[in-house]
Amino acid sequence: MRENDRMTSATRQAGTPAAAIRPRLIATDLDGTLLHDDKSVSPRTVAALAAAEQAGIEVFFVTGRPARWMDVVSDHVHGHGLAICGNGAAVVDLHGGPGAHRFTKVRDLARANALDAVRLLREAAPGTVFAVEQTYGFHQEPAYPKLHMEVPGHLLSAEELLAPDGPTAGQPVLKILAHHAALDPDAFLTLARLAVGERATVTRSSPSALLELSGPGVSKASTLALCCAERGISHEEVVAFGDMPNDIEMLTWAGRSYAMGNAHPDAIAAASGRTAANTEDGVAIVIEQLLDLHG
Repeated sequence: MRENDRMTSATRQAGTPAAAIRPRLIATDLDGTLLHDDKSVSPRTVAALAAAEQAGIEVFFVTGRPARWMDVVSDHVHGHGLAICGNGAAVVDLHGGPGAHRFTKVRDLARANALDAVRLLREAAPGTVFAVEQTYGFHQEPAYPKLHMEVPGHLLSAEELLAPDGPTAGQPVLKILAHHAALDPDAFLTLARLAVGERATVTRSSPSALLELSGPGVSKASTLALCCAERGISHEEVVAFGDMPNDIEMLTWAGRSYAMGNAHPDAIAAASGRTAANTEDGVAIVIEQLLDLHG
């Protein structure tokens, strides 16, 4: 993957056994991973995150959520204050507080690629409906279901929303959301990846047939790798947590990784370990063990 004329890699390389290396960074997904099902952060998890930071281990929230949905954890960021949002499409400084998040890195989906992906998905899976996620806005087609607790800025076709001179032209496109009412979620993901090819990165984090399309090479793992490189942190020094297909690259890349007890089978296969479910504070359990081991 090329970023600003610099080659980076989100591929894990063989090296020293991860358990022997002191972790320097914890990367955790939110929904289905760090958060309970009611979207809360338990007191045990709050304490574990604070203890990790106090021990000199940076914590990065790495999520498919947009920046405006990060208020649930903005009180729990320490030090750097950064989070990776939109499946790697943006790095956001959460120190500004609710509604005042600052984008420090944006890895957008080119509108030409997005339009191609929309066309190909309409052909491959008739009945697919779309929404467009931008840095400061969310827009959708009239037939797109109300899956998100917010009012869209525009109700137009994806082609109109993505037009170079359309109403959303002033902001980068972070990702396209594609929903199908009838297809199996995993079958829809496989179909979409074949149809879209290298025009976009296609993944999913929802239990429904809702796909997320980002720029080519953009993933949680590739953006996390960039953030780690800026800090001189190697993949062996990263411990990652996740539960869904959009976490697979990150779970594969990190030196140590844990799939949640409630995780998708593909996430379990990608991780080097497994912990308890999100409702049982699985992330906190591992952090407590890490701090005891390396304390």
